[in-house]
Amino acid sequence: MKKTLFIVFSILLVPFFCSAEDDWGQNGHRAVAEIAFQYLDEDVKQKIIHLLKGESLALASTYADEIKSDKKYDAYKVWHYVNMPLDRNYEKAEKNEEGDIVVGIQKSIQVLQNETSTTEAKIFHLKMLIHLIGDLHQPFHIGLKEDRGGNDFKVFWFGEQTNIHKLWDTQLIESYKMSYSELATNKFPFSENEVTEFKNKDLMDWLADTHKLTEDVYASAQPNDNLSYAYTYKWFPVLRQQLHKAGIHLATQLNEIFKA
Repeated sequence: MKKTLFIVFSILLVPFFCSAEDDWGQNGHRAVAEIAFQYLDEDVKQKIIHLLKGESLALASTYADEIKSDKKYDAYKVWHYVNMPLDRNYEKAEKNEEGDIVVGIQKSIQVLQNETSTTEAKIFHLKMLIHLIGDLHQPFHIGLKEDRGGNDFKVFWFGEQTNIHKLWDTQLIESYKMSYSELATNKFPFSENEVTEFKNKDLMDWLADTHKLTEDVYASAQPNDNLSYAYTYKWFPVLRQQLHKAGIHLATQLNEIFKA
């Protein structure tokens, strides 16, 4: 009887932790946060650790997904993405009146830079910012409205039906069988010049870069394709680049916010 109840309980939990709308998955977000930590100024590290009450960036990075099951946070769901036609930039694209990932990042920065913000508000928006900058570098979070950012783009992954959004969120990473700390330690080997170049980009530059990749990734498969090893060989290095870029972007933004 106990075993039966445990199995039923486990099944009931699955939708909360394996949603196709999760972002980069836990390992992806934690890898981004861990990479970012490597690029933080020492004084900024201490300020963030103090604000988070000792909690690591990696642990904080999944908070924005964990609160999705609580209806009081429903207004923040639109912060995880922006829908844009492939041939249009953010400025010319139709905006969601309820907000989007750009609005969420900008609002989080505003709260963190405001000296009158409460500690609780700063903690909340810091956790959101850590997560959202990760999302900004997942190509299907800058995807098409008509297929819900690839969630309705059905494909097969080693014979099992899935969708291309979930494939990029979690399955490509999980298939490589590396922990988030291993992904962060073995981050994509950008040169020092490339890292410097990345640090000079602003939010709109990063968004535009991801949107260029979005077009390529949409073209990487056709509906109902059975994807497997060949897809991994071609696209996992690109995914690693995106995780590393997101870490650099996050660290650059945090260094700017928390500078002395």
